[in-house]
Amino acid sequence: MAKIIVVTSGKGGVGKTTTSASLSVGLATRGFKTAVIDFDIGLRNLDLIMGVERRVVYDFVNVIRGESTLNQALIRDKHHKELCILPASQTRDKDALTEEGVAAVLEELGKSFDYIVCDSPAGIERGAQLAMYFADIAIVVTNPEVSSVRDSDRMLGLLSSKTKRAEEGRAPISEHLLLTRYCPKRVSNGDMLSLSDVNEILAIPLLGVIPESPAVLRASNSGVPVIDDTESDAGQAYADAVARLLGEDVPFRFLEEKPHWIKRLFSFKERETV
Repeated sequence: MAKIIVVTSGKGGVGKTTTSASLSVGLATRGFKTAVIDFDIGLRNLDLIMGVERRVVYDFVNVIRGESTLNQALIRDKHHKELCILPASQTRDKDALTEEGVAAVLEELGKSFDYIVCDSPAGIERGAQLAMYFADIAIVVTNPEVSSVRDSDRMLGLLSSKTKRAEEGRAPISEHLLLTRYCPKRVSNGDMLSLSDVNEILAIPLLGVIPESPAVLRASNSGVPVIDDTESDAGQAYADAVARLLGEDVPFRFLEEKPHWIKRLFSFKERETV
């Protein structure tokens, strides 16, 4: 059976969809058959970030309602042969998702895929609850700001109590923290929570720290997941996160402020004179 991963947060705009896209691409690149599902019914952004918006014919709700088969609705990524996308509906409301319907889709996907990534909407409404209900692994995405971290702490409470694993008394969901838009300079200026501050509040294993980077916006606008931008700090940080998710021991990068070019120049000259 496939492992089901939910990418969640309490607050909107923290980078869940960017994370879902990049993790899915990263897993597929490693050779794992991966499906990523957009649970944000009524909005639908995953297809834009994945660059497949023009190829959407049927969606998640069509499958649940029996208006199409799963195979008709799945969009196969052109650049990553092991990756498929199941888009959300833009014309239905969130009540269109049912527990039975979601369970049936996940069960069918589980027959063919190694990983199923559920891109959750923000908050605690029905779409978000269903996205996490069947999960084996949760990636809690947060920004280093008080409101985002507080809302993520609320989501951890739901993950421990309102899931299928909790109801059945099974082993709890494996929880991981992904910190996005991290800027060491703003941390040192006191304008942003530090990594240790966030870790102290949430107290779950750290999967990755994604630095604040213009590459994320460029990738979103061009319909290419930022993990494919292997030259960018953000792309490399997402690749590191995927490696850690798969159990690899990878050191954390991009946690310190990069020295100004003048400082680098003097440091280079000092080394020359030694």
